[in-house]
Amino acid sequence: MSIKDQIDLHRLPRHIAVIMDGNGRWAKGKGKLRVFGHHNGVLSVRDVVEGAGELGIEYLTLYTFSAENWNRPTLEVNAIMELLISTINKEIAKLMKNNVRLNAIGDLNQLPAKCHRELNNAIEKTSVNTGLVVTLALSYSSRNEIVQAAAKLAAQAQNGEINPADIDEQMFEDNLYTGGMPNPELLIRTSGEYRISNYLLWQIAYAELYFTTKLWPDFRREDLYEAILDYQKRERRFGKISEQVN
Repeated sequence: MSIKDQIDLHRLPRHIAVIMDGNGRWAKGKGKLRVFGHHNGVLSVRDVVEGAGELGIEYLTLYTFSAENWNRPTLEVNAIMELLISTINKEIAKLMKNNVRLNAIGDLNQLPAKCHRELNNAIEKTSVNTGLVVTLALSYSSRNEIVQAAAKLAAQAQNGEINPADIDEQMFEDNLYTGGMPNPELLIRTSGEYRISNYLLWQIAYAELYFTTKLWPDFRREDLYEAILDYQKRERRFGKISEQVN
């Protein structure tokens, strides 16, 4: 029986978040420039997106470029932005064919103008699709996201639009970049690092965490299936005891 066949399709996580780590180390291990790893990482993205879509996963959020990544060498940052543009243009037809809707979160105004424009065009073109929602976290910082949500609510309260006493968790979530999306039930991080790296800090409060030593360019849909199988073996109690859950 294949790994995929072992998955219980009635107990899939609605939303999977991924920290795609290890592109640079993968390239260096092969004596190549870090950019070579980013190019090969695109192949992993394509395979994982297709695998998630075939299973019926509803949301897949990929940590593509953090706010802190702007501090990397200019050559690498420029190469990543160019790769993002070319990948979006190459993949748009396949996204349409597979009924995938593209989305993006983060401080998108920090992106180069051409990159931002191509991204918006792809998001608009795929907005008619009703299948898997693939969200790219770009120029993304979870701490900044939380601060901005708090600032929005503070401004609404100051303007008399809301009563501060009425602010609750749901209202706060609605003001995050991910407002309207379910929180991830499963977070996957590749490359053997055991960090969250300022990613979806609010949203993953009760997510199951899955770490693998595989570097991102080596990660494929079978590895995604392994992570989902591991997720399905876990008991999700949300503060309760086993007897209550069962």
